[in-house]
Amino acid sequence: MFADFNFEQMISAFIVLFAVIDIIGSIPIIINLKEKGKDVNALKATIISFLLMLGFFYAGDFLLKLFHVDIESFAVAGAFVIFLLSLEMILDIEIFKNNGPIKEATLVPLVFPLLAGAGSFTTLLSLRAEYASVNIVVALILNMLWVYFVVRMTKQVEHLLGKGGIYIIRKFFGIILLAISVRLFTANLTLLLEAVHNQ
Repeated sequence: MFADFNFEQMISAFIVLFAVIDIIGSIPIIINLKEKGKDVNALKATIISFLLMLGFFYAGDFLLKLFHVDIESFAVAGAFVIFLLSLEMILDIEIFKNNGPIKEATLVPLVFPLLAGAGSFTTLLSLRAEYASVNIVVALILNMLWVYFVVRMTKQVEHLLGKGGIYIIRKFFGIILLAISVRLFTANLTLLLEAVHNQ
C-alpha cells in the first residue's frame, strides 16, 4: 500500500480537502452554536466525520459500480459541486442549505453537512481519479487532526486570526477550489471523450 505513497500527491490532496472541508470558515458557525448553548464535541465530531468520509471513500466506488457510473463521470459531476462550493466562499452566498430536522449540534450541522457533506464526499471520489488511495487517506487523516484542533480551540483560533483573517482565508481557498474544479472538469472530461472515441 505505502509503495504508492507520493509526498507531492499527498500535499495536493491535503490542500484540496483543506479547502473543501473549510473548518476555518466554519469557526463563526461553531462559536454561534456554542453561544446558543448547543454542545459541540470536538473528538466525537472528528471521529464520526473521519469514519463517514473513509467509509464513503472505499464504499463509494462500489456504489458507483452499482449504478453503472465510472469514476471519470463522477469526477466531472464532482467538479460542478466543488465549483458551487467555491462560489459560496468567494461570493458569500448560500447554495447548500441545511434544513434538516436534527437539532444536536455535533452531528448536524457540524459533522453533516459542514465537515462530511456532499462536497467532501464528491471531492474524495473525484481525487481517486487522479491520486493513489494511500495519499488521499493520509491527507484526510492530517485534515482530521487539524479539524480536531480547530474545533477544540475555536475561540483561540478566531482570536489569533481575527474575523478579517478568517474572511481572507475563506476567499483565498474559494479561489483555489474554483481552480481545482476547473482542472478536475477538464482532465476528466478529456478522459471521458477519449473513452467514447475509442469505443
